[in-house]
Amino acid sequence: MRTQTSSLRSKDLLGIEHLTPEEITLILDTAEGFKEVSERPVKKVPALRGQLVINLFMEASTRTRVSFEIAEKRLSADTLNFTASGSSVEKGETLIDTAENLMAMAPDMIVIRHKYPGAPKMLADRLPASIINAGDGAHEHPTQALLDAFTIRERLGRLHGVNVSIIGDIAHSRVVRSNIHLLTKMKANVTVAGPPTLIPVEIEKLGVRVLHSIDEAIDGADVIMMLRIQLERQGKLRFPSLREYYNTFGLTPQRLRRAKEGVIVMHPGPMNRGVEIASDVADGPWSVILDQVTNGVAVRMAVLYLLGGAHRE
Repeated sequence: MRTQTSSLRSKDLLGIEHLTPEEITLILDTAEGFKEVSERPVKKVPALRGQLVINLFMEASTRTRVSFEIAEKRLSADTLNFTASGSSVEKGETLIDTAENLMAMAPDMIVIRHKYPGAPKMLADRLPASIINAGDGAHEHPTQALLDAFTIRERLGRLHGVNVSIIGDIAHSRVVRSNIHLLTKMKANVTVAGPPTLIPVEIEKLGVRVLHSIDEAIDGADVIMMLRIQLERQGKLRFPSLREYYNTFGLTPQRLRRAKEGVIVMHPGPMNRGVEIASDVADGPWSVILDQVTNGVAVRMAVLYLLGGAHRE
């Protein structure tokens, strides 16, 4: 499917939940063009020349932060990186005060990661700059879902009708929420699986199938997306031990044989090898984990361009 939509309705990207299928397709189609930029000898275009993007990361991040920084530089934007460590936040300054002080520097866009759900929306409601959610608590992580969808479409040629099984810590993952919203909008078939203690109550109302067996979830899957056990958000272990979890829910080469021929294995990172995924699988021919990282730059270039560049042309 190729979209007829030429722009996004909102000045912000706060989540997938309120995007239309046409807007999702527009972002993915735009990312296709930007992926070619990363393959050039000179990996740069002038699309955001003269615009200022502030990366406001109030929670630890490596892949997402670096991916956004690279995307911004490849679009020729000026960038400013701000982290909570060593800032006035440590002295008690509120997020709003921090954002308003940064806004006084006239940024065009602010990319924010925050441990509290709703923080990006709070800024979007108060600031004229475009706000891009780079992950807010256990709520949403829209650009991760978009790069996952881009990778699936690139490998399998479609999203419609694809069987996607998401396995692991469903309850504490912002990635899974964004992916469920996106994949169901694009008519993929989504299964979530994990221990009962890691499955949110009534998640099936989002249009997914719920299982408590990894073997059942893998059976017939086109895409297997493994999730990290997020101990930092759980507060306490929700299962007997990490070894027991791996024995029951870890993705191994033996278990992978139940999937369809041509299955692809995904992981948003960081991986815990030997906990949710075996090294033989993470590094095997099924894995598209590094493709996800590569595609993340193209997708974030597309989002930045559509919010900050396309409507100014």
